[in-house]
Amino acid sequence: MTTYKIDAAHSEITFKVKHLMISTVTGKFNSFDATMQAEKEDFTDAKISFEADINSIDTGNEQRDGHLKSDDFFNAEQFPKLTFHSTSFTKLSNSDYKLSGNLTIRDVTKPIDLTVEYGGTIVDPYGQTKLGFEISGKINRKDYNLKWSATTEAGGLVVGDDVKLHVTIEMAKQ
Repeated sequence: MTTYKIDAAHSEITFKVKHLMISTVTGKFNSFDATMQAEKEDFTDAKISFEADINSIDTGNEQRDGHLKSDDFFNAEQFPKLTFHSTSFTKLSNSDYKLSGNLTIRDVTKPIDLTVEYGGTIVDPYGQTKLGFEISGKINRKDYNLKWSATTEAGGLVVGDDVKLHVTIEMAKQ
């Protein structure tokens, strides 16, 4: 079994959500960890686990970040981590995979399917084997009790329900 750990300096965990239904706010988590274990060269037996520190949420606006950490959204005090544990990693083509697993936000765990593009494997100048992946997906924030809502005068939502996930990951062979 080969173990790979995320190289956080070369990885990014981002999300996008509609604001006022006319623009998009992008956020990210600055503190996270991930591990992948696999025996097969095509990773189809991979077991993947990921966690992000809710207090590291960063949307470029301190007041909004504070609101996201509150009980209206993530409740970082009671639920300090967001976690994902894979249930399958299915190869669809040369570089395309479907990653299925259980995503836990707050006290809610739900199955989720993510699209993965494998970018390749390379040995870096320091002799370390690195793997690259790009992962995308979408969740409905209300499924995870990220329930705060408000409407505009025209009746539109202030914050959209759909959250787009976009993750670029570099993994280092241990």
